[in-house]
Amino acid sequence: MGEVFETTDAELAEDLLLRQYGTRFRIRANGQRGGMRLAQAVLTPAVRFEYSRFAMSFTATAGPLGVLAFGQLTDGRLASRSDGSERRLRPGDVFLGVQPGHPFRATVENTQTETAIIDPVLLSQVADTEPGRAQQPVRITGYEPVSPQAAQWKDTYTYVREGVLDSPGAAGYPLVAADAAQLLAATALAVFPNNALTDPTIEDRRDAHPATVRRAVAFIRDNAHRDISAADIAGAAQVTIRAVQLAFARHLGTTPRAYLLRVRLDCARQDLLAADPARRTVAGVAYRWGFHSSSRFAVLYRQAYGVLPSHTIHQN
Repeated sequence: MGEVFETTDAELAEDLLLRQYGTRFRIRANGQRGGMRLAQAVLTPAVRFEYSRFAMSFTATAGPLGVLAFGQLTDGRLASRSDGSERRLRPGDVFLGVQPGHPFRATVENTQTETAIIDPVLLSQVADTEPGRAQQPVRITGYEPVSPQAAQWKDTYTYVREGVLDSPGAAGYPLVAADAAQLLAATALAVFPNNALTDPTIEDRRDAHPATVRRAVAFIRDNAHRDISAADIAGAAQVTIRAVQLAFARHLGTTPRAYLLRVRLDCARQDLLAADPARRTVAGVAYRWGFHSSSRFAVLYRQAYGVLPSHTIHQN
């Protein structure tokens, strides 16, 4: 983790959380005050990871935080109340701690939690809701995973934390971080109940024509070096996310994301062909184009071009 804060003073913790969220927290200790440890690592402007360890019991209240906090309790006991309902959590539970527009109250007893804080806007960058033309925000509609999907969240959280945040090479590359952030948002939508629509509507089927593919392909090729989302691609194609997905499946036999990855793979190959082996590495090229795992990059590269990327870079 990056920034770390430790204290035994509840008032200092309140001040820290106020600066962090812009909302006043009230922390009332129950009995003897032990220590607390808060650590944070930023993945992208829309996603950060937080680790908390409280060697004490207390009750905390706060107003709306404007974010989604997806947590997993690894130790202790936690009761969370918001939006008119209360959840009592045990070690191993995965949960949504707060909704963007709702105040909350939590009773904490010697807990340890790992949390992904996500800007709700990110959800609308990977999914649609409306059956018509007017875009509506994607929202999480429940606080508990759709059984038995909790393991999927844990696996993705660990994958991103260990493969990106804790990787000294990958973490500093914007496309790697952005791809990981979108993966977390998509996993949250797969795990928790929400208002996203997945099946194409009549309008989506009508819009899934070759012109949609041409506009989307042109946008992807012109912007593969940037952090682009499914919503960006759909917007450039002037259709919904579902329509552009259906168009790619119907006319190209692939997905917009898979097509984007192939374009980035081609860009990485051009970099390798032009690279000075003494000054650039295969891993560095892979990271630059959003491939956080150099071994996975090597597998994809060999499947596409018949040789390993190390062979290409050493041809120069």
